Amino acid sequence: MWPVLIRERRDEDLPACVEILRAVHERAGYPINWPADPELWLTPKDALGIWVAIDGEQVVGHVVLTAAGAGAEVERLFVDPKATGRGIGRQLLQHCVTAAAAANRDLALEVVDNRGAAVHLYRNAGWLETGRTPIDWGGAHATELIRFTAPT
Repeated sequence: MWPVLIRERRDEDLPACVEILRAVHERAGYPINWPADPELWLTPKDALGIWVAIDGEQVVGHVVLTAAGAGAEVERLFVDPKATGRGIGRQLLQHCVTAAAAANRDLALEVVDNRGAAVHLYRNAGWLETGRTPIDWGGAHATELIRFTAPT
């Protein structure tokens, strides 16, 4: 693992983010349902922060922290498939933990575990599974929404 720069996402980053999201969708099935407008999907109105991971000058990851009542949720977390295995997802996740703590917000996330990598990341980063909810929109391989809370 070597660190990458985590910075606020800029408008000019969006095309690269959409390209990476497409590669993640094709390889890992995330998101399960491709959004009609990927740029809009990557920019939720309730975002508290949107960040990218930069390696050199190249975008290699993305994450959004959204408001969830008095708390916050990690969303739209993905890493370029060409850059996986370097700890970038964990760095983006930790950035959200730090940002939520600075805003005095509890932090959680929900994930559909259709291929296993995301749940593996969260568990290895110390996140605690707090529940599962059946879903009917995830296809044959994604039948549950799994909720996690950030480590304390």
